[in-house]
This record gives sequence, C-alpha cells and structure tokens, in this order.
Amino acid sequence: MFRCFMLFALLATIFSQSGSSRCWAALVVDFESVSLGPAGVLNGPAAGGVEVPGPYGGMETVGVLDVDGVGFSNRYYNTYGSWSGFAISNRTDTTTAGFTNEFSSFAGQGAEGSSQFAIGFGYRDDVPTSVAELMSLPSIYLPGDAQVQSVSVTNTTYAALSMLNGDGFAKKFGGSSGNDPDYFKLSVFGIDENQQVLANPVDIFLADYRGSDNANDVVLDSWSQLDLSSLSSARSLHFNLASSDTGTWGMNTPGYFAIDNLSMTTAVPEPSCVAVWMGLAAVGWGRRRRRSIG
Repeated sequence: MFRCFMLFALLATIFSQSGSSRCWAALVVDFESVSLGPAGVLNGPAAGGVEVPGPYGGMETVGVLDVDGVGFSNRYYNTYGSWSGFAISNRTDTTTAGFTNEFSSFAGQGAEGSSQFAIGFGYRDDVPTSVAELMSLPSIYLPGDAQVQSVSVTNTTYAALSMLNGDGFAKKFGGSSGNDPDYFKLSVFGIDENQQVLANPVDIFLADYRGSDNANDVVLDSWSQLDLSSLSSARSLHFNLASSDTGTWGMNTPGYFAIDNLSMTTAVPEPSCVAVWMGLAAVGWGRRRRRSIG
C-alpha cells in the first residue's frame, strides 16, 4: 500500500512541476544518427540553406544542420569549400598537427566512447553582448520548450597541438619558461524566447596555465561535462572562444572546440502523459492486487 501511494505521489509531483498535464522526457543529442559517408565529416552546405553573396566574394550557403530536431548553425563558403558554425565528425587523429586535421577530437573518440561528435569553429575577439553578435557565433537552436541541461566538451587536435607545441601562427602555451599564464576558454551564452541575452554565460577552460604550479597546467584531452542548467530558459545557445594568445589580427590559437551529448528535457504532449499516468497507475494497482490475493 505504501509503495502504491508513493507511486501516485511521484506522478502528482511530475504533473505539478510541469504546470499542466505534461511529463518531461530526457533527450540527448549524440550525433550518432548523422550519416557521414566515407569522408567521416559533414561540414555543409546545410540542407535547405539559403545561398547568399559571401563577404569575400563568391557565394555561401547559410543554414542549420538538423540533428534529432535540434538545429546547429552552419555557414558553408561554396567558392572556397570552407565553413564555420558546426560540423559533424567521426575523425579521431590525435597526432597530426595543423589545419588539415581540423575535424578530429583530441580525446580520440566521442563522449562516453561514442563514434561521432560535433566540431565548432568561429569566435569574436571582443565579448559578445548583443543578439546580433551572438547569432554570428556557432549557435544551437533548441526545439519547442526544451530546457538544456548539459553538454560534453573537449579540444580538437588542431587547437590542442597548437597550444602544446606552438605553430607558425600561435605560441606554445606557457612560453619558453613555462610560466606564462596562458588560457583557452569556451563560453556558452543563451538567448531567451523574448530575444533577451541571459546574464552570466557558462565558462570552461579548454586549456589553463594560470596557476603558480606548472605541474597543474592542462590542455583538455578528455570529455568534460559542462552544466548548462543555468541557461534552461534559453531558446538558443551561442559559443565563443577566448585565448591569452592574441595579436594584431586577434586570437592566434585555432578557434575550434568539440561538443557531444547535448542533454535537455522536453515536454511530452498531454495524451502521451496521460498514457504514462494510466500505465504506471495500472502497474501499481496490479502489484497491490496481487499482494492482496496472495
């Protein structure tokens, strides 16, 4: 009898928290459903994208990559074959340095040992504050009333090896002495349904050499789960990068990052929720009845 009562209490809590006759279900976008073909990469152009004149001549296609009902911004520069925003990849080369290896995860796999993940590319050298500035960054557009919970992040091999060893454009983090307080930071911003920028973006350091003990210097080489629940009212998410290594033309560190397992909760329509209620209630009543008979 007590367990049956607790079952109904749990269901009542679910309904009261939703504010109506709705249940909330978990959704995780892990990119495994995307067909990548022999190249192992989907970097555009996005299906249904709009072709427009590019800022440097030629044409580009602006659109979103639809993954399990979630939109990932993609800008494909048709004339040059380059891109920005998000791409989907299964490449895991952790040793080849340079731009030709722009699609690899430095963790050597997707989150939790999966095969596929997303690569983000794009940043602003100043701190974005307006909707227009945020929309120019790698962006994720959430479905319906979904509430984001978390995302797993790590470095790309291109960015990581640049920070560890330096390259023709960027310095080796720590400098020749190892004491330079370098960093590479990813920030996630949110825009709500009223087109207002949410306060307090969520940050994670993809590399951090700021401490006094060089033994603690780190370039992230595994997947780290980033809590985004403070941005649960966001209808879109926007990603920016910042580095201590900047020059006349802006950031020198390659402006790439990797994400996987975007986790959110979504509302289940009322009829489905009622079915869940009735089904669980029937299970609880059946258990009670069998015990009474026994």
